[in-house]
Amino acid sequence: MFPIRDHNPSGDTPYVTYGLLVANIGIWLWSATALTDTNALSWFYYHYALIPARLTGGEGYTGLLTSMFLHAGLLHLAGNMLFLFIFGDNIEDRMGHGPFAAFYLGCGIAAGLAQVAIDPTSAVPTVGASGAIAGVMGGYLLLFPRARVDIILILIVFFKIFPVPAWIVLGVWFAMQAFGGFGAQADGGVAYWAHIGGFVAGLVLTVPLWRRLGGTAFWRVTHGIPPHPPATYVDGSSRVPTVRRRR
Repeated sequence: MFPIRDHNPSGDTPYVTYGLLVANIGIWLWSATALTDTNALSWFYYHYALIPARLTGGEGYTGLLTSMFLHAGLLHLAGNMLFLFIFGDNIEDRMGHGPFAAFYLGCGIAAGLAQVAIDPTSAVPTVGASGAIAGVMGGYLLLFPRARVDIILILIVFFKIFPVPAWIVLGVWFAMQAFGGFGAQADGGVAYWAHIGGFVAGLVLTVPLWRRLGGTAFWRVTHGIPPHPPATYVDGSSRVPTVRRRR
């Protein structure tokens, strides 16, 4: 079960969101084609990924910034870019281009620091934009909790697309990260605490804007959704066609 789109595209062109998409995809394409040698890849990750042990040892601070533009594989990249594409435009539209860029980078740095704090001696490189994007999701939850988000539910050979409120999608996602961070999955290769730290940072950093907009009065005026006309989709559901048995 994962989100595929929301129902309220931004009213202005989200230049920063598009720029981040291009930067992340471009850097991954370059690394996937240029760093084919194991030694070169190891050197690249050592200098540009986030390595908690280096940070606690007094070096490698730039990894807090550069690591959020690196990805470990195509699926890692695709998942992160999908979430950024869905949730980034409305936050950028409300914050403005410059403040949104600072917000995104701030959430990414906070996410990295959270991962370092929970595992300060780890020598495993941490890469990915998911901490920064988690911050975007935290801000989205505060500003637009009732926005409609289409999710696709896949059960073996059956799949269906249907809309749910953003607070359910984002609440379930955060609960999964908390379960992973505190539970037995904590050593599964996913930086759960970076996700948790980024999400909380996004919520906290969005509070001043939310208060300036009126706080709970802003929710009453907007009904908890982005103030733009809803998108019209041809069909809200999709199913795998039934194949009848031939005789």
